[in-house]
Amino acid sequence: MPQITNVPYDSLEIGQTASYSKTVEERDIQLFAALSGDHNPVHLDAEYAAGTPFKERIAHGMFSGALISAAVASTLPGPGTIYIGQTMSFTRPVKFGDTLTVRLEILEKLPKFRVKIATRVFNQNDELVVDGAAEILAPRSLQTVTTAELPPITIG
Repeated sequence: MPQITNVPYDSLEIGQTASYSKTVEERDIQLFAALSGDHNPVHLDAEYAAGTPFKERIAHGMFSGALISAAVASTLPGPGTIYIGQTMSFTRPVKFGDTLTVRLEILEKLPKFRVKIATRVFNQNDELVVDGAAEILAPRSLQTVTTAELPPITIG
């Protein structure tokens, strides 16, 4: 199983960056709809979505938000990070098959182990799809953790 090492508060530097990528697949959107309860037909029904300004199904906006959370938890600062808050502006639709890259940048170190991080998501064409910032509580000490193996998940 893979191991992940965090970056503790004292080692974080303004301007430090990290990224995390994932391609949006049908299965992801089905699982996200099932988990969240968001069954908006613009995400799940091609015929309905064809009549929207997008002309095709799009991913849930908060799916991109979940990828931001994954990036913060697994890359910068990594394991032991606690979310305090998040702002997000959705600037472009995310389509099935898009490869999303979350780009994190340390913006500010605040008192009591708090850190402000730029959280931007880009598609494979380097177009900004989500612009935002997070405030997190950074881990205080260096940790390396083994990631848990998830059980197989089936749909239907």
